[in-house]
Amino acid sequence: MKADEYKIQDVFHSGGSVQYKLPHFQREYAWEKNNWKMFFDDVMSMYDDPSGTTSKHFLGTVVVMTEGTHGISMTVYKIVDGQQRLITASLLLCALRNSISPEQKLFDEINSYLINPREDGDFYFKLVPTAKYDDRRAYFSILRKQSNGSSESKITDAYKYFRKRISDKNQLDLERFVKCVVAGMEIVLVKLNENEQPYKIFESLNAKGKALTQPDLVRNYVAMRLPTSEQERVFDNYWRDIEQTLQDRRKIVRGMGELTAFLRHYLSYNSGQLPTTNRVYETFRNRMETEYSTLDQFVGEIKNLYRFADYYDKFLRSENESDKQIREQLIRLNILEISSTYPFLMYLYDSYTNGKISREEFVDTLKILENYMIRRFLANEPTNYLNKMFPALRREISERHILQSVKAALLNKNYPSDNRLHQRLLSNEIYDGRRQKRLIFVLETLNRHLSKETGGHTVLDGDATIEHIMPQALSDLWKQQIGDSWETVHKDYLNTIGNLTIVTQEWNSSLSNSAFDVKRSRLAQNALLLNEKYFSRDIARWDADAICDRTEFLTDLILVVWPALGEQPEPDNVTGTKPTSLMILGDSYDVNTWQEVVIQTAETISELVGAEDFELLADEFGRDFKRECLDDKAYKKMSNGWWLYIRRSARDIVLFCKKLVTSVGLSDKDWKVEYE
Repeated sequence: MKADEYKIQDVFHSGGSVQYKLPHFQREYAWEKNNWKMFFDDVMSMYDDPSGTTSKHFLGTVVVMTEGTHGISMTVYKIVDGQQRLITASLLLCALRNSISPEQKLFDEINSYLINPREDGDFYFKLVPTAKYDDRRAYFSILRKQSNGSSESKITDAYKYFRKRISDKNQLDLERFVKCVVAGMEIVLVKLNENEQPYKIFESLNAKGKALTQPDLVRNYVAMRLPTSEQERVFDNYWRDIEQTLQDRRKIVRGMGELTAFLRHYLSYNSGQLPTTNRVYETFRNRMETEYSTLDQFVGEIKNLYRFADYYDKFLRSENESDKQIREQLIRLNILEISSTYPFLMYLYDSYTNGKISREEFVDTLKILENYMIRRFLANEPTNYLNKMFPALRREISERHILQSVKAALLNKNYPSDNRLHQRLLSNEIYDGRRQKRLIFVLETLNRHLSKETGGHTVLDGDATIEHIMPQALSDLWKQQIGDSWETVHKDYLNTIGNLTIVTQEWNSSLSNSAFDVKRSRLAQNALLLNEKYFSRDIARWDADAICDRTEFLTDLILVVWPALGEQPEPDNVTGTKPTSLMILGDSYDVNTWQEVVIQTAETISELVGAEDFELLADEFGRDFKRECLDDKAYKKMSNGWWLYIRRSARDIVLFCKKLVTSVGLSDKDWKVEYE
C-alpha cells in the first residue's frame, strides 16, 4: 500500500489520460445538500483568504486499486473508497466549465480535469460512476452538455445546486475559484497493490460525509472478493436485481431498509441466530470467509441470495405471488406483521420451490403460522421471543411430515392453550394504535366465519374502524347505566375485545358516546353479522357482566376459526439435570453430559440407516449435519465423517433426539434417557 498527498489537479492528471472507475457493486452517489454546501463553502473560504494566496484544504482519503492500462499510456484505477469526494469535485468543475463560453481558455483547462479527449466510449471520461440509480447516464449527460431528462440520480441535483451557487456569485473570479478547487483541495490517495485485501482497508476508513449502510459494506465486500472479469456478469445477472427488488430506501420494520432486513433474515435463516442490525455486514463477511473460499462457491452463494430475494419480495408485496391461494395467505400473514417469521418462511418457500413439500402442504403450513401468530397476539404474548425462536425452528421440522412436525414444534413454543385464551381475553387490553390493524383483521375474519356456508358474506361499505361500545369518554347517563362501579368497569374493560367491534368511520362518528340503547339498536341493524347477530339479543345494560359475556361469545368463535394445533405435550424438565444412561432400541449407553446424549444418538442412528440413507437424512436436517466444518466448538465430527451440531441446551437436545429418532421410523418408546 502506498499513500501520498495529491492536489485535485494531480489526481486527474491535467493534460494526461487517466480514469477512475466505480466497481459494479459500489453504492450510488449519496451525498446531499448539506454535503454539497460544505464542499462549496470550503472552496469559498480559500477563495476569500485575505492573504491572496491559495490556502490548502484537506478533503479526505481516496483509496484505489490499479485495474490495468488502456491503450498505450492510460492508467485505469478502481475506486475502493472516496467516490463521493471525487464525483463532487468533478461536478463542481463541470458547473464552472458550463458557466463560461467554450471559446475561453479556462473552458479547455477545466475540461482537462474531466475528460480524455483522445479516447472513445467510456474511456472518454476521467471518472465513471456506477450505473445504479441512473448515476452514470446522469454524469455523462452533464459532461457532454446534453439534456439529462428525468433522473433519480443525486448527481443531477448536485450539479444544479453548484450551478445556482455559482450564478448567485455575480462578481466571482472563476479562474481564481477554479484554482482553489484544483490546487487548494488536497486528498491522501492510497494505492493498493493486487495482493492486498481492499475490503479490509475499506472497513477501517472513517468516511467523511454520508455514512455507509450495512448493504453498502456488503456490496463493496462482494465487489472486492470478485475478480474484475466476473464483476459485470455477477452484477448484471444477480446483484442488480437484488437491489432493485429490495430497495433500502424503502423502510419496513422499525425504519429498517428492505435490503438490510433481507440480509439480516437470510443470515439468520442459515445460522439459526438473528444478527443485530449493525452487525449484518460483519456476520455476512465472516460467513463468506469461513464457508465460501473458492470463486465458484462464492458466486453460488450470491445466486442463492438472488433466489431468496425473490421470496422476500413476495413476503413484502404479496401481489407479486402468482398463485392465488398462496397470495391470499401471504396477504393475511402480512396484516399480522410477521417479520419475525421471515427466516422460517424462507425455509418453507425454498422447500416448496424445490418440490420438497407440495403446494397444498405449503398453504396449510402458512395457515398453521397464522394460527400461531393470531393466538399469541390475542393472548398478548411478548414478541421478542419470536426473533430467537423462528430462525432456529427449521431444525425441528421434517419435510417428510411437514404439517405434523410444524404443529408439534409450535405447540412447544409458548403456544396459547384454549384455556389461556379464555382467561387472557377477559382482561387483556387489546386496543391501541399499534394493534388496530390486527384487531380489525380478527373481527373481520370472525364476521366472515358467521356467514360460512351461506355462499357469501357482508362487508362494510368503507374502511373498518374500531368502535368502543362503552365509549372512551363516559357521559353522566353512561355512568348511571353502568352503576356505582363505573370507574372500575371503565378502567378494566374499555379496551378488551368484548367492548370492541368494527363499523365504518361514518357509523363510528354517529354512534360516538350515544346511550347503550341507541347503540344496541343501531348495531342490531348493521349489515355485519358480527354486529347484527349479537346485538339483536335482549341486552338490558352494558356493564362488566355484559362485556364479559360478549368476550366469551367472541372467544368461542376464535377457537373455532383458529382451533388448537393439538394437545400440548408436557415438556421434559431437564434444565439443570445430569444424564446417567441412554437407551436406544433396548441397547444401553453410559452418558455423563447432554452433549454425549446427542452424539451417541446420532451415531446410533447413522449406523442403523447406513451411509446412503444417512446422507438423505442429513440433507433433511439442514445445518444440523455438515459435510465439512471449521467450527469445532459448535460441531462434533462423527465416525462417518459428518459433523453434528452440538451447541444446544439440554431441552433442545431432547427435542432434537426425539425428532431424529422418529424421522427414521422409530417411536418415542425406542429412545429414553435417564437423568438426575
